Amino acid sequence: MNLQINHSSSVPLHAQVEELLRKLIEQPKYQKGEFLPGEVDLAKQLGISRNTLRQATNKLEYEGLLVRKKGLGTKVAAQTVTTQLASWHSFTQEMNKKGIAFRNFLINTERVQCNEKIALFFNIPKKTEVVKLTRLRGDEKGPFVYFESYFHPRIGISANEDFSLPLYEILETKYKTPVALSQEKIKARLATEITAKRLKIKKGEPVLIRERFVSDPGNRPVEYNIGFYIAEKFTYSIEIRR
Repeated sequence: MNLQINHSSSVPLHAQVEELLRKLIEQPKYQKGEFLPGEVDLAKQLGISRNTLRQATNKLEYEGLLVRKKGLGTKVAAQTVTTQLASWHSFTQEMNKKGIAFRNFLINTERVQCNEKIALFFNIPKKTEVVKLTRLRGDEKGPFVYFESYFHPRIGISANEDFSLPLYEILETKYKTPVALSQEKIKARLATEITAKRLKIKKGEPVLIRERFVSDPGNRPVEYNIGFYIAEKFTYSIEIRR
């Protein structure tokens, strides 16, 4: 790619550099993780100051397109899963909406006795038997999220369902249980040995834990879900209007 800008143009230099960088990071080698040209060399090649170059790279970093690795350089940020507070879906619906091809590395169901937290949410006795759904999901690069879902016994959901299909569509169409509310908690933790093994990362690497308490239109509990995400693969977006 020809790295040049027009110094005679009325378009500000930082805007030209920003547009140049947007095209540069689309090249396959940078999409695959290669570091961009060094800041000093790139500024010299373009005939601009490092401050002008940094103004453009800061903009792309703010947008989540670039990430700086201290002592190493700048590279294209890994694609992340972004979810919004105002609109929530099943994982399958989120991925389909964003055009992200995902894979199921594991789908498993079993009947288990619920713990105190789940029993309290479901308002049922502790150790009541419920259906537990376990899923390990990701993309062509490998898994990036591990889910556990537990369902209220009132629903009567079978452990033999095809859970590769969108979960909430199954609940609504087959079990006449639409979902209307998701109360969520998100916290950061260091990966335990078990979580690291599941997600194929190192023990102690950051993960985001996302709990969902899902209810139907009558505010009756439907599902308790907990997901463990590789931190750099997940962004939670909140839009607040005054």
